[in-house]
Amino acid sequence: MRRPSARRITALLAAGLLLPVLAACGSGDDEGGSAEGGDSALVIYSGRNEKLVKPILDKLEKAVGAKVEVRYGDSAELAAQILEEGDRTKAGLFFSQDAGALGALSKEGMLAKLPQSSLDEVDKAYRGEEGDWVGLSGRVRVIAYNPDKVAEDKVPDRVADVMKPEWKGKVGFAPTNASFQAFVTGMRVLEGDDATRLWLKGLKANGKVYTNNLATLDAVESGEVSLGLVNHYYWYERVAEKGEDKVGAQLKFLPGGDPGALINVAGVGILKDGGQAATAQKAVDYLLSKEAQTYFADTTKEYPLAAGVTSNVEGLPPFDSLESPDIDLGKLESLQETLAMLQDVGLV
Repeated sequence: MRRPSARRITALLAAGLLLPVLAACGSGDDEGGSAEGGDSALVIYSGRNEKLVKPILDKLEKAVGAKVEVRYGDSAELAAQILEEGDRTKAGLFFSQDAGALGALSKEGMLAKLPQSSLDEVDKAYRGEEGDWVGLSGRVRVIAYNPDKVAEDKVPDRVADVMKPEWKGKVGFAPTNASFQAFVTGMRVLEGDDATRLWLKGLKANGKVYTNNLATLDAVESGEVSLGLVNHYYWYERVAEKGEDKVGAQLKFLPGGDPGALINVAGVGILKDGGQAATAQKAVDYLLSKEAQTYFADTTKEYPLAAGVTSNVEGLPPFDSLESPDIDLGKLESLQETLAMLQDVGLV
């Protein structure tokens, strides 16, 4: 197993990805579990929010018939931690919020090939080209808008249009959010660095910065901003809690393959050197099962990607109706370049 190059680690350090994790996780002697435990226990590094996925991971423990230990954190930071650990990694399974972090590990050869039977559960567009990671659930970038501030037919059809002068001070976004950063990476892949940097400068001039998607959605609902760049499922979760008539925002799904309509996926990969391959594969199979996929559809309001499960969320557009850009999600791995660009324009 090749370790990540010194240049790779240096780039991650420069991007600020390793230090927060190393500080949080401490030395290799902490309680996270180790690869030496073999398949008797499964250690999951989860970049997905604990509140969202703990219920399904609790069920996973019974499904795999082994103790499961979960370390939660930011997907990019956990991927950097795995790269730093190399063949000493404690992780048996990496559960990432986005494809970019999985792509980074795949690029370094740290993920094991998955059985074709697992890969075939998911469309090729939502799994790794090397066959070493698979998507579990999808979420689409959308524009949330306040109908009291802007009419539906005046909401931009292209994310590039939020740079226009009429939106100055009226656009909310969360630049430190992993999904926003993945979207910006997608824009870089699709339209190039120069166009993306120009767009970010325009967004900075026009927009208001918030800590996360929920705060952005709050700002749209309150009328503090007219538009917000978020993931679709936050709105549907809020509607499920309060009722649509109590939610002061609506969503615009962008047409025509616009970068602002990126579909990103949460997914999993098995670590080659985690020493937990058999148990990790059972976990992959469970997360692709009808029970887990139904959880993602009904509880987290995402799009299930496997097991023939479809979403029953009222008002959610069918998955095959979405006009997302044509992009290899594995190419979203160039996150450090995106972070450098965000730092360069003063957004992080």
